[in-house]
Amino acid sequence: MKLEMTGQMRMEQRMKLAPHMIQSMEILQLPILALQERIEQELNNNPVLEIDEPSGHEEAEPIEQENQPEDVSQKDLIVNTDNKVEDFERLENLEDEYKEYIGQGGSFYRRRQTDGPDRKMEAIKNTVAPPASLNEHLTEQWRLVDAEEPVKKAGSMIIDYIDEKGYLTVRLEQLHNKDRKDFTLDVLKKALSLVQRLEPAGVGARDLKECLLIQMAQSNEDPSFVAATTEKDMSFEYRLVAEYMDDLLENHLPDIAKKMNCSIDRINQAVKRLSKLDTSPGLQIGRNRNLPITPDVIVDPPNNSGDYSVRLADSDLPSLRLNNYYLRMAKDEKVSEKARKFLQDSVRSAQWIIDAIEQRKNTLLRVAKSVVKNQKGFFDRGSLYLRPLPMSKVADDVGVHLATVSRAVAGKYVQCSWGVLPLRKFFSGGMQDDNGQAHSWEAIRVKLQEIIDAEDKTKPLSDEQIRKKLEEAGIRNLARRTVAKYRKLLNIPTARFRKKY
Repeated sequence: MKLEMTGQMRMEQRMKLAPHMIQSMEILQLPILALQERIEQELNNNPVLEIDEPSGHEEAEPIEQENQPEDVSQKDLIVNTDNKVEDFERLENLEDEYKEYIGQGGSFYRRRQTDGPDRKMEAIKNTVAPPASLNEHLTEQWRLVDAEEPVKKAGSMIIDYIDEKGYLTVRLEQLHNKDRKDFTLDVLKKALSLVQRLEPAGVGARDLKECLLIQMAQSNEDPSFVAATTEKDMSFEYRLVAEYMDDLLENHLPDIAKKMNCSIDRINQAVKRLSKLDTSPGLQIGRNRNLPITPDVIVDPPNNSGDYSVRLADSDLPSLRLNNYYLRMAKDEKVSEKARKFLQDSVRSAQWIIDAIEQRKNTLLRVAKSVVKNQKGFFDRGSLYLRPLPMSKVADDVGVHLATVSRAVAGKYVQCSWGVLPLRKFFSGGMQDDNGQAHSWEAIRVKLQEIIDAEDKTKPLSDEQIRKKLEEAGIRNLARRTVAKYRKLLNIPTARFRKKY
């Protein structure tokens, strides 16, 4: 077999993303809060980038480069035992040069000054400590429980298996089989009984029925619940949950009324009082996972001409600029080549981030204005008048790629007279009615909700009847399974569970 090496040339086209293009796409996709963090990160990492704060003082005059002595700070500093006078003079001069550098650093100096309060440190001190988790909350209470050592150990294990909603996720037999040397099954039952007395009421239950029964057993300490019912009604509610919980969940109220020999009205009154109990008591304790929502776009009410004013909510974003001192150093041939290369790279990086932020502002504002123009009916009259709006239409209107619009609206929110809404809400498909009027899927869901709200709860509408109601409203060619799909998306139960007796 003959082995040989050959050379080959070919011409092809490839699309490669430059680093600044990737950075620009990342910046475009960031919501306002994430962009603030990104800017802070860039300010900490790039010495050339600084905040352009208004100042009453004029900038320092540029340093004359002519007739300057040799830059001795670039020489190697060697102080030996001979105590050379030249080297010690260089040490003294370094302090003077450092002061000059700090004085011309603009906001770079202001971020490091110590004569005023540190805003970041003050914010950290004033930040509320994170709340304890449910496990920590129960463990702290369990330490104060007076019980025997095996019961204390069993209770600690039980607490470890309680989920965030407050329910025990394993059977006691499983815990007993896991470590039967430490305690018996009776010890586990005794420990569980003590755990179920901890706060919040209902914690440690193994199912919904037990959770409600625990809360009713401890409700004597709840003035609002005691004031709403008598002792006789209390026993009635306890029996209703203990004996007929399955029928209650299936909404079989007539069957329950026959078995308990009472009226349906009395059951409805008991159910109304039971609704005050918490079905997920563990969620009362723990971290608040609700993240703050800050709008990126603000749509102001229309002016005299009827046009809406669209603006960006970027007043808290700092204005960035390049540090003039470092710009001069990057061009100064007296600075070492390694330092100049570092500064030149930092200048390019800082310029890229400034351009990317500016491009994000322009793109987001143009996309938002196009959305408001195409969805004027929504801003005038509400969700029922939301029109189908594909992203491709906005992309053609703005003159950018479809992917750019997708990144621009990702994670962004709009503040208007109808509340703070996700920007993606305005992009959806839809269908046309008999009159040629376009209805978005969101508008159809709103209409479906209106039909269910207006129905007779003693005779709730089936999915087929809802479909016919939508057809009467001009929304035709809608399948029954599509109605059922949107009903589930709206968390609306079936007709059997919506029925009121």
